[in-house]
Amino acid sequence: MISGTSAGFGRRLAALLYDAVLLAALLMIYTAGALFFTHGAAVIPTTAGAWVYVYRVGLVAVVAGYYLLNWLKSGQTLGMRAWHLRAVDASGRAMTFKAGALRLVLGALAWAPAALGVLWLYVDPEHIALHDRLSKTRVVHLARA
Repeated sequence: MISGTSAGFGRRLAALLYDAVLLAALLMIYTAGALFFTHGAAVIPTTAGAWVYVYRVGLVAVVAGYYLLNWLKSGQTLGMRAWHLRAVDASGRAMTFKAGALRLVLGALAWAPAALGVLWLYVDPEHIALHDRLSKTRVVHLARA
């Protein structure tokens, strides 16, 4: 069981920016593979036809897979490790696949409208973001040893 204080907005944003750099690299590798199959032509409907939709689903799968695999394996992405954060369920244990998937979808919605769902943590009595509250998860700031 993991304990710690609820993570604030600044640490969450910093971890997200770290993860964005790594995800950009992963998406470039994925795109390079897609370009190999299109013989270097852009992956757009005029050159790839219906395969462009497979490509787009793959982009989403890379991002979703990155977060889900990391949350389920250790509770931390690379950015979360750097900022001493861990995603856990409401009782402080490792989250289940269902909770992680729900957190992923709700988290995308929480960040989308000017991060209003994440800024909810300043209104919440336990300082938990809206998507964490709805998915019964939380992000805790781990004390340094």
